[in-house]
Amino acid sequence: MSNTAATPSQDMPPKGGFSSIRYERRLPKRGPSGIAMFGILGGVMGYGWYRLYLGLDERRELEREKIWSRIHLTPLLIAEADRDEYRRKCAALERERVIMKDVPGWEAGKSVYNGTRYVPDVIANVPLHQQPGFKKD
Repeated sequence: MSNTAATPSQDMPPKGGFSSIRYERRLPKRGPSGIAMFGILGGVMGYGWYRLYLGLDERRELEREKIWSRIHLTPLLIAEADRDEYRRKCAALERERVIMKDVPGWEAGKSVYNGTRYVPDVIANVPLHQQPGFKKD
């Protein structure tokens, strides 16, 4: 064969070489720094603890107010319960007189116990619909 055929030419870089390839990440800086975020977080948490402390103070003050109101209302509530007990006892004594009027020798209000020790009456406030013998109309 003859050597007259065209010799292949190889692609070569341009004179002076190719420009450099940028391979590292060059992201724009976005948002606050870590120290700034830590400072903001500390500020928010500090404010939250401050509000929590104020809420605890308020709750403590309300609890103190509730305790003192109960202390001041206790004598009134005891007196009211005593008046109610006296009224119920008088009504029960009157009912006993009416019911037992035909029984000879019966003394209304006399203790059923033989001792002299005081035994308070048990007065149960039973709703009408739960009393024995109640008939609904």
